[in-house]
Amino acid sequence: MARGPADARGMTVSRLARQAGVGVETVRYYQRRGLMPAPRPPAGAAFRAYDEAHLRRLRFIRRAKAAGFSLDEIAELLDLDPAERQRASELARARLETLDRRLAELQAARTAWRPCCRAVRPPRPGPVRSFRP
Repeated sequence: MARGPADARGMTVSRLARQAGVGVETVRYYQRRGLMPAPRPPAGAAFRAYDEAHLRRLRFIRRAKAAGFSLDEIAELLDLDPAERQRASELARARLETLDRRLAELQAARTAWRPCCRAVRPPRPGPVRSFRP
């Protein structure tokens, strides 16, 4: 029987985690941090059933982390009312500024190391010229 992302019974935590590309322990950690609500188990069910809203939220958290947001910043983004787009924009702009500074630091480090790479050349192949025991 083929199933889509979620059927009428919902998803187990392992299925949710797999579809979002994270581990089960990551889902549990996000629940402990208050980023992911834990669903109530349906009456008579042996497991908690996650739905599409849980999957969308988990994917958002994963993408925000990949973009460099901290879990505290992600929590703030998740708590924003849709009308508070200005604050979301401010957070995104601050993240871009941080990334730009980091890129500049990495570029400066790369520039500083380039002469070192040119100065250290591998020895030319040939017979051993000196042997010191």
